[in-house]
Amino acid sequence: MELKSVKRSEVDEKYTWDLSAMAKDENEFKQGLDQVAKDLETFEKTYKGKIKDVDSITKMREAYEDIYQRYNRFAGYAYLQITTDQGNHSFQEYEAYAANVGALMAEKLSFVESDLIQLDEEILKEAGKIPANKSLIKDVLRQKAHYLGADVEQALSSLSRVFDGPYSIYAQAKHADLTFEDFEVGGKTYPNSFVLFENYYEGLKDTEVRRAAFDAFSKDLRKYQNTMAATMSAQVYKEKSLANLRGFDSVIDYLLFDQEVTREMYDRQIDILMEDFAPIMRRYVNLIKRVNKLDKLTYADLKIALDPDFTETITIEESKDKLIEGLKVLGDDYVEMIRKAFDERWIDFPINDGKENGAFCSSPYGVHPYILNSWTGSLEDLFVLGHELGHAGHFSLAGKAQNLTNTRPSLYFIESPSTTNELIIGNDMLTWNDDPAFQRFVYSSIISRTYYHNMVTHLLEAHFQREVYKLVDKGQGINATVLNKLFMETLEKFWGDTVDLTSGAELTWMRQLHYYRGLYPYTYSAGLTIGTVVSQKIVKEGQPAVDAWRKTLKAGGTENPVGLAKIAGVDITTDQALRDTLKYLDGVVNKIEELTDELEGK
Repeated sequence: MELKSVKRSEVDEKYTWDLSAMAKDENEFKQGLDQVAKDLETFEKTYKGKIKDVDSITKMREAYEDIYQRYNRFAGYAYLQITTDQGNHSFQEYEAYAANVGALMAEKLSFVESDLIQLDEEILKEAGKIPANKSLIKDVLRQKAHYLGADVEQALSSLSRVFDGPYSIYAQAKHADLTFEDFEVGGKTYPNSFVLFENYYEGLKDTEVRRAAFDAFSKDLRKYQNTMAATMSAQVYKEKSLANLRGFDSVIDYLLFDQEVTREMYDRQIDILMEDFAPIMRRYVNLIKRVNKLDKLTYADLKIALDPDFTETITIEESKDKLIEGLKVLGDDYVEMIRKAFDERWIDFPINDGKENGAFCSSPYGVHPYILNSWTGSLEDLFVLGHELGHAGHFSLAGKAQNLTNTRPSLYFIESPSTTNELIIGNDMLTWNDDPAFQRFVYSSIISRTYYHNMVTHLLEAHFQREVYKLVDKGQGINATVLNKLFMETLEKFWGDTVDLTSGAELTWMRQLHYYRGLYPYTYSAGLTIGTVVSQKIVKEGQPAVDAWRKTLKAGGTENPVGLAKIAGVDITTDQALRDTLKYLDGVVNKIEELTDELEGK
C-alpha cells in the first residue's frame, strides 16, 4: 500500500463502482424520489382505513413493495455516493434529499402497521397463508402486544430523522470532521487518519512506527471523546425511551425483539465466548509475540500478522479468479454473480480521503449488490472481499426467490453467509501450497481475519454494549469517563494479563458505528458460529450440505434465526454449535503452534 493521501478525484475509475444501475445521474435520482413522494400520497389515499380483508392486504403489500423498492434504489444511490467521499457537498445534498423523502415515507406508511394490527387476528392469519405475505403478517402479529395506537405510531414515524440523528452525527464526525496530526519516528514524518491507522498502521511490521501511530491516533481521538459520548448517550437513551413506551422490561429485550432472538441466546453467545474463547485467543496472541520477537505484547500489537515477513500479495484481477475457484462449490449462478461483480463494477476498491474505512455490502432489491472495499493487495483482502460477496450472494439468491418483504432475515443471521464464505475460501487456500510458511499464513489469517475481526473485535463490542445497556436500564448517566471504564474492564476480562493494555485502548468504543445499529456487534459471532458449522458440513458432506445451505439462503426472511439455521442442519437452541466452533478454533491454533515449531526447528 502506498502511503499517501489520495483525493477521490485521483483514483482510477475502473476500480470504482458504477452506480448507473441505481440512477444514471442527479436528474434521474431526484425525479425518482419526487415520483416516490407523489406515489406515497396516492398510496395513503388508496389504502388508509381501507384494508379490510385478505385481498386488500395482498394488493396493499404489492403496492407497498413497489414504492419501497424504488425508494431504496434512489436513496441507496445517495448513500453509496457519500460513503466514498464524506466531505463532498453534492453527495451531502443527495443524502439530505433522500432523507427528506425517507421521513415522508415513514410518515405516510405508518398507517400500514396500525391498520393491519387492528384487523381481526383470523383475517391476518388467513392472509399469512399466502407465501408472499408471510413475513409481513408474521411481523404484524408479533407487534400487536407493543402497539401504541395509530396517532402515537404516526408521531413516532414522523420523528424518524430525529431518531437517526446520533447515527448521522457519528458518521459525519468520524469520516468528515475528525482530523489527526502527523507523527514523527526517527526523524521521519508520517501522516495519520482513521483510514490510514485502521487499514495500515495497525498491521504494520515496524513496531516503533506502529506503536507511535497508535499513541498519536489515541491522543487525537481523545479530543473528541466527550462529543462522541454525548452522541452515544443520545442513541442509547432514545432506545431506552422507545423500550419503555412499548412496554419492554429492558432496552436489551426491546432490541432483541425485532431480531426474533431470546435473551438466553444473546447472553449465551457473549458469556461462553468471553469465558472459553478468551484462553484460545490468548494462546494465539502469545504466538504473535513469540514469532515477532516483541519485548512485550501491547494493545497496539494485536492486529499485526503472525509472520510479518510473509509478503505474498494479490492483484484485484487475480482475486477474481481465486474467488471464483474457491466459491464455485456454491453453484454456477454463484460463480456468475462473482464474475459480474468484477466485470460490471459492483465493487469500489480504492482507498481515498473521505471514504468509509472497512467494507460493506449493500443489496438493493431488484438491482444488484454493491460492495465497498479498501483494497491493499494483501492476501487477507481475499477474505474481506469473499466476506462481502457472501452478503451479495445471499441477497442475490433470496431476492430472486422471494418478494421484497420476505427477503431480509433477522440481524442475528445476517453475518452467517459472509463468514461461511471466509471459511470456504480459507479451506481452498490451504490447497494452493503445502509450504509450512504458507499454511501457517492461511491458518493464522483464519484466526486473525475471520475470527479476530468477527468474534474478538465485535465480541468485545458486544460485551461492552451489554454493560452500557445495563446502566441505561438502571437510569445511570452515560459519559466519556463511564464508557472508557466499561471498555477497559471488558478488555481486561478477555485478555487478562496477556496483553499490556496501554493508554488509548479504552477509547476503542469511539471507533465503531455498530453501536448506532442496536444489538448488532454480537450477531457477528452468532453468524460465524452458524458459518463455522455449515462450512464444516460442506467439507464433510459435500453437495447435500451445499444444497441445504442454498435453500437456507433462498429462504430470506421467511423463517426466524432458529428456523433458518435448522434448514441448514444447525441447532442454535443449545450451546452445541458454539461448542463445536470453539473445538474447531482450538484445533486451528494447535495447528499454528505445530507449524511454528516446525518452522523454528523445534
